[in-house]
Amino acid sequence: MKNHQTQVRVRYSETDQMGVVYHGNYVPYFEIGRVEWLRNKGVSYKSMEESGIGLPIVNMNINYKKSARYDELLTIHTTFKSHSSVKIEFDCAIYNEANELLTTASFILVFVALKTGRPTAPPEYILDIFKSME
Repeated sequence: MKNHQTQVRVRYSETDQMGVVYHGNYVPYFEIGRVEWLRNKGVSYKSMEESGIGLPIVNMNINYKKSARYDELLTIHTTFKSHSSVKIEFDCAIYNEANELLTTASFILVFVALKTGRPTAPPEYILDIFKSME
């Protein structure tokens, strides 16, 4: 339950003239992975925001190992790493169709009250997810 996988196909607009994915486009791929990880646990990111809770990134570390290319089907692996009173951490990886590791990343996100922009405790339904993974 700590792990989730989702797939995305590299679009032409995400690449340079050589058909290689521009490095900044990996961040949205990882975001897709985190949003789908939450969805798989029954949490809609949209609903969470509508209820006044945001989850911005406060730290990320990305390690590029091999280039993704136009039209490749990528598999995004998202793994829950840990949580604290206001933080959640994920380890992520992207593989191509040949199952070659392309990129790894780690992310720290903080639950914030959207009205104030201040850190806040996760909603109860998120805490229930954390408990189920212990």
